[in-house]
Amino acid sequence: MRVATQKLTSQLPRPWLVNNLENKLPELNFYQICQLTIQQLKALLPNVAIWTVYYDLATEKRQIVAEYSTEDLCSVQMKQDDQVSSFTSGKFHPDLAYLQAENWWRDDLPVLQVTELAVSGGYHSYVCRIGKQSLAIGEYILICTHKLLSAEQQQLLLGNAQILSNYLGICRERSQQQQEILALSQILGQTEHQLRNPLALINLYAENLRLALPEGSLQEQAILIRQTVDELSAKLTDLLYRGQRANLNLKKYNLQTIIRECIKSLQHLLTEKNLTIQYPEQPVYVTVDNWQMKQVFDNLLGNAIHFSPCGGRITCNWYAYSHEVLIEICDRGSGIAPEELKQIFKPYYSRRVGGTGLGLAIAQKIILAHQGNLWAENLPTGGAQFSFTLPYKRQK
Repeated sequence: MRVATQKLTSQLPRPWLVNNLENKLPELNFYQICQLTIQQLKALLPNVAIWTVYYDLATEKRQIVAEYSTEDLCSVQMKQDDQVSSFTSGKFHPDLAYLQAENWWRDDLPVLQVTELAVSGGYHSYVCRIGKQSLAIGEYILICTHKLLSAEQQQLLLGNAQILSNYLGICRERSQQQQEILALSQILGQTEHQLRNPLALINLYAENLRLALPEGSLQEQAILIRQTVDELSAKLTDLLYRGQRANLNLKKYNLQTIIRECIKSLQHLLTEKNLTIQYPEQPVYVTVDNWQMKQVFDNLLGNAIHFSPCGGRITCNWYAYSHEVLIEICDRGSGIAPEELKQIFKPYYSRRVGGTGLGLAIAQKIILAHQGNLWAENLPTGGAQFSFTLPYKRQK
């Protein structure tokens, strides 16, 4: 997972999230990420109170994650009628009423820029907007302290706010992807209903033909029709049900073996365009559903073949880290238009003439079921690159 962070020139500790959170993202929700961020800031900066406010897509409400440095600030409970703004956790102190009421909020507060608020009572407060949601009051991280924050300390606050903003975007994109995958699953369920009966009918007619035909090539063709229908029915079942995480047939496989089998099935397309596929010599073993992972490579390599110029080369690389493997598939085609980058994983969206628009959506469904991520980008040297991650346990 790539996270853009601003390099700090001070001697302050590097944000904990940068060092440790990247491999934990599948395990943590944004609320927990906020908690970890606030705990780090509480330990590193002078503070009376720190909180983060963001919009939760699941509940469609603003969510607050708050930490207070003294027991005094947690001892005064608000009455239900006296609750201010979105602060409904019960933690309240009269000295912070102005900040909690959010009367200081301005729509023109810049995103990812620390702004000092004018507050009375001997406090100094700093706010950094982290989101661009169109809300009456937006998303931000705020720290209230008895002391002025130095430029280096404000930079540390900004660095953590940048990380929160990045992960907020990632979590929202993942949520949107899951909603699209759910819609795809519903579509596939409808497809099953529409295809299952015709397949059964073809199977029945093929068996009737087999029984009526004399032994020979015609009877063999009828048998082949039945076998093909059975195979299609089995793949339809796999596509519909085995993509769910609980039903994945997970075993340890060598990525080299998987990609070799895919290249073999795609060899006729490679020969037509005089293309080669290059992949690493070192083996990497991952725990995956072999049939499902072949679908991913088939779809991604099939796309790369389609958009590659004749006589070119497709490159597949993988890199093993402590908790995940990153796989990259690169072609030398014309790349992906910027407006298409946000559309290509949506069901029924296709850049290929005659394409169904389901290949990339199904590939994304499979990768998400394996607790990974799939994304696309253009290469500076030309062409497109599809990347995905898979969980990984390094061999000891």
